[in-house]
Amino acid sequence: MRETITSFEDLDVFKRAYRISLEVHRRSLEFPAIEQQALADQVRRASKSIPANIAEGFGKQKQSVAEFKRYLVIAIGSADEMRVWLRYCFDLDYIDEAQWLLWRDEYRAIAKMLQALHRSWS
Repeated sequence: MRETITSFEDLDVFKRAYRISLEVHRRSLEFPAIEQQALADQVRRASKSIPANIAEGFGKQKQSVAEFKRYLVIAIGSADEMRVWLRYCFDLDYIDEAQWLLWRDEYRAIAKMLQALHRSWS
């Protein structure tokens, strides 16, 4: 039985995306100064866009389910984009391999959750 969802904050995918965005934000503040206006800023913005798009789309779904689904597609794109930025972070030695693999897998799982939500939401 599916529990009642009354807010974007009830969605497990929102909770996961928000949690990892906080981790990414905190860690990116440790990147070199030269990266604070470049790669670090990019990973902060991309990671935050996932929960933000879930929230914004959820708010619009009462008027249009299609609009909510559109925002979910944007969030899926941001989750996939994060995997590219994290690869840069790893290859440039800003995060170690264990962190890269953990975050990469988490963003892959978030994208799959978003895809499932997109398919099932009506």
